[in-house]
Amino acid sequence: MATYLPFDPAPRSPVHPLPAGACDSQFHVLGPRERYPVREGAVYEMPTATVETAMKLHKTLGVTRGVIVQPTTYGADHTVTLDGLAFAGPNYRGCANAAVFTERDDAYLAKLDAAGIKGARFTRQGLGIAFTEAEFDRIIARVRELGWYIKVQPEIDGIIGNIAQFERLDVPLVIDHMGRPDPTGGASEPSLAKTLELLKRGNVWVMLSLTEKISKAGPPWADVIPVARALIEAAPDRVIWGSDWPHPVSVKQPPNEGALLDFIHAATADDAERKAILVDNPARLFGF
Repeated sequence: MATYLPFDPAPRSPVHPLPAGACDSQFHVLGPRERYPVREGAVYEMPTATVETAMKLHKTLGVTRGVIVQPTTYGADHTVTLDGLAFAGPNYRGCANAAVFTERDDAYLAKLDAAGIKGARFTRQGLGIAFTEAEFDRIIARVRELGWYIKVQPEIDGIIGNIAQFERLDVPLVIDHMGRPDPTGGASEPSLAKTLELLKRGNVWVMLSLTEKISKAGPPWADVIPVARALIEAAPDRVIWGSDWPHPVSVKQPPNEGALLDFIHAATADDAERKAILVDNPARLFGF
């Protein structure tokens, strides 16, 4: 298992206070191996990234709602996410790893649903979880029955590399990490162009996240502002924000989350737009 850099231990508040009801639409919680066994083949683990630490982070940021996204570290065993939701309380929801549909039964899915897990995430191939075409079709059918949404994590070189099988879906579809485009490519950059095309459909959402890894210029990541603006203008009512804490598989020092929210402030036009992204849109998608 490779060694990656840990999250910033001293998060600061954003310069501009967040609107009431602000939501972190993607963060992960992990824990000690003796409590949460790591699946064979896991790419990373971060035992200090506990739900208690995440809640302290959210208090510092002014975040009062959130979505705990199951880490690939544990695959189909969602104990860490279920425990996290129980600790975080009713203002939090969860998103499963899609592996749960091929490895666990309907009773387990019902348990996840009852706990507030309302989505299934397909992670990039490098993180070691993949499905056959038949498995994919069964997962989508079951997601539709449950009334959940689908999340798709872009490949390192962008969503253009793994979006094809998701394009035909009629369930709510969240594209993570702005589609992970190259910000130097302009509006015609393949992953950005594809994401903008898909946003014309009413069921597709996009998450403003992974700013620090998309940027080629470094903090304060001004080169990513045109990407964020294009997405916001394409679908202002279907854009959300996520910290992606604790910033898994980081080979450079992860950012301070306060700075990530300062980026969102810089990339948005006014308070109404910020409230839509941080409060109204996630409330509608996640059922707050």
